[in-house]
Amino acid sequence: MKKVIYTIGLCLISCFSYSQDSFETDITIDNDTVKPKKYILKEVVVNGNPQNNTPSVSKSTIKEMDLPQATSVITSKTISNQQANSLTDLLKNANGVYIMGTAGGYQEEIASRGFSLRSDNTFKNGMRYYNGMMIETSGLEKVEFLKGSAAMLYGNVAPGGILNLVTKKPKFNFGGEVGFNIGSFNTYKPTFDLYNSIGKNKKVAFRINGSYEKAESFRNYVESEKYYINPSLLFKLSQKTELLIEADYINDSRTPDFGAGVINYKVVDLPRNRFLGVTWGKYDAEQLSNTITITHKINDNWNINFINGIRYYETELFSNARPNTGGLIADNGDWNRNVQKADTKDNYFTQQSNLNGLFSIGKTKHNFLFGADVENYKTYSTRYNNEGYDTINIFEEYDPTNEGTIPTITKNRLTTTPISRFGIYIQDLVSLTEKWKVLAGVRYSYQDTENNVLTYTNGTTTTTNNYDDAFSPRFGLIFQPTKNNTIFATYSNSFDVNTGADINNDPLKPSIIDQYEVGIKNKLFHEKIQANITFYQINNDNLAQTSLLDPNFRELAGSIRSEGIEIDITAKPIKGLQIIAGYSFNETKYVKSNTYIEGSLLRYNPKNTANLSFNYEFEEGKLKGLNLGIINTYFGERFAGRSTQIRVANDNRQLIYLPDFFQVDATLGYNYKKITLKAKLSNLFNELSYNAHDDNSLNPIAPRNYSIALNYAF
Repeated sequence: MKKVIYTIGLCLISCFSYSQDSFETDITIDNDTVKPKKYILKEVVVNGNPQNNTPSVSKSTIKEMDLPQATSVITSKTISNQQANSLTDLLKNANGVYIMGTAGGYQEEIASRGFSLRSDNTFKNGMRYYNGMMIETSGLEKVEFLKGSAAMLYGNVAPGGILNLVTKKPKFNFGGEVGFNIGSFNTYKPTFDLYNSIGKNKKVAFRINGSYEKAESFRNYVESEKYYINPSLLFKLSQKTELLIEADYINDSRTPDFGAGVINYKVVDLPRNRFLGVTWGKYDAEQLSNTITITHKINDNWNINFINGIRYYETELFSNARPNTGGLIADNGDWNRNVQKADTKDNYFTQQSNLNGLFSIGKTKHNFLFGADVENYKTYSTRYNNEGYDTINIFEEYDPTNEGTIPTITKNRLTTTPISRFGIYIQDLVSLTEKWKVLAGVRYSYQDTENNVLTYTNGTTTTTNNYDDAFSPRFGLIFQPTKNNTIFATYSNSFDVNTGADINNDPLKPSIIDQYEVGIKNKLFHEKIQANITFYQINNDNLAQTSLLDPNFRELAGSIRSEGIEIDITAKPIKGLQIIAGYSFNETKYVKSNTYIEGSLLRYNPKNTANLSFNYEFEEGKLKGLNLGIINTYFGERFAGRSTQIRVANDNRQLIYLPDFFQVDATLGYNYKKITLKAKLSNLFNELSYNAHDDNSLNPIAPRNYSIALNYAF
C-alpha cells in the first residue's frame, strides 16, 4: 500500500494545473494583422476495425496488410462495449489464443497454437510483463497479439505468439471519467481516469488512472482484493522529439483455490461452490514497472526510439497443496492434505533501441528496421518443505472450524537465477513492384543463465551456467493483387533454452523451432469487412526429454508438431453494427518421443475454438445512446491429467477428458450526455466446465453472474 500512495503522490506533484487544447493563428490581410477568436479543439476518437492497424509490438512501421503474419488488435471501443474485466474476457476476441489453466485461481495461463505463452511472451507497453497474477483491464487502451514466431524481434519466446498490453496515454485536452461497478459475489470496483496538459505552452501532458476491487467468489470462503494505478507523463521536447514516462503498479491478494480433485483420473461431481482449500491460505502478488521512452523523428522517413524499463514483482503463496499432492484422493473421497509455501521475487531491467526508415534503391522501396536490446533478470525463489496437515472428505461440505492451527514449515531451498540477454536484429521489407514484396530479417541472440541452489538442510550451494546463442531468421513473400488483398508465405524460427545437462554433464543446447505460415488477408466491400485466413505448422525437432540412460539427465530426443488453421472476420456492414468472428483448429502432438506415445496430443489444448460477437449502437433517433451486445464463444474438448509414459512399465497415468462447452454473454449500455450505464450478464445459460492445471487442479468456470457499472465523463 505504501508503494500505491508513493506513486500517487509523485503523479499529483506534477499534475497541478489544467487547461484545454486550443489554437489561434494570426491572419495578415493587406499588411493588417487580424486576431481571430480562440477555438477549442475537441477530442476526436476514431474507432476502426479491431484488426485494421499494425500492432506496435511489431516494432516497425509496416502496414498491417504488408505484414506476412497473423495479427489481432482489440481496441478500447471493444474493451468498453464488452465490459471486459479479465484476460479471459479479452481472449473472447482473439481467435486461437485461449486460457489453458488457472492455477490456484490467482492467474490466467495463456496459450496459443498449442504452446504456453509464458511471462517471456507477455508484454506491457513493449516490456516483458509477469503474467503469474491477474491482469487489470481498466487501464488498457488496447491489446495486441502477434501470432506465430516473434523470436526475430524478442529473442527467447515461445513459438505460439506474443501478447502486448497497451495502457492509456496522456492527452493534451482536459478530460476523464469516474465509475463504480458492482456485481455478483459481493463485487465492487471504483475506477477513475484523469488527463490534461500542464502549463500554458502545451508541452507537457499527464494521465493517471486506477481502480480498486474487492470481491468474494462463487466458491465458498474465497475472496480477493486488488489495487491498481497507472500514471504517465508526456513531454514534447521539440517538434521532433517526445519523452514518455509511464509507471504501472498492481497489488493483488487472493485466497488460493485449487478447485475440485479427481479420483482415478475422473472429474468428481461436486457442487460448483465447494471449497477444498484452507481459509487462512493466501496468494499475495505485487508488480511495479516503469518505462521511459524517447522517440525522435529524424525526418519524414526516419525515426528512432530508445526504451529504458525496470520491473519488480514479488509473490507469496501459503496454502494447502493441490489435490492429490502427498497422496491420491481415495475412492470414498478421503484426502490427506499437505500444506505448501513458496516466495518469489524478481528484478528486471531492459534497454531497447529501434531505428525505422523508408528509402528507395532504384525501383525498389524499403521499410527498414534495425534494433538491439539488453535484458537482465535476477529471480529469487524460496521453496519450503511440504508437510502433512489434516484429512478431509471432498464429498462433505467443508467446515473451516475444523481447521488446525496455521503450521510453521521450514525452508527447503533458495534458487537464485541471474539471466543476461543480448540481441541485435535487422529487417527490411522490400517492395519489388506494386504487387510483390519480400520481408527478410535476422536476429542474433546471446543468453547467459546462471542457476544457484542453496539447500538449507546442509547449507551447500550448487551452481550451473548455461551459455546459449542462436540466429533467428525470418523470411516472408507477399503478393498483393490489389491494395485490399494480400497473399503471404513466411518462414521463421525461434529457440527455446533448455535447462539441465546431458549424460556427459554438458549443458543442453537450445531447441530450434521452425515455423511455416501462409495466409490471405482481405478488405472487402469498401473495407467494411476484413477476412483473414492463416495456415501454419510449427516443428520442434529437438525437444528436451528425460534421458533413458539416467533419469537425472536429459537429452534432445523428442519432436513435437503443431499445425492448424485460423479464420478471422471483423465487419461493420451497417452503421452502428460491429461483428467479430473467428474459428481456429489446432493439433499439437508428439511426433517422436522417448517418453510419451508417438502421435499422442499435448495436454490442455483444445482442437477447436470459435468466437462470434455482435455489438449494435444506436447512433440516431429516439434510442440514440443505446448499445446492445452478444458475445458467443466455443471451447473444444481437451485433456488434462497425465500422458502415458512408454518408458514406465504398467504406467497407471491417464488423461482427464474435459468436454467442449459453449458460452454466451450479453451486454447492455446506455449513454446520456456525460453519464453511461452498463450492464453485463455472463455465462447466460449457466454452462459448466473447468480450467485445468497439472493433473490435479480443476477449477470450475464461474456460473451465471452479472455486473452493473455507472460512469461519469468530464
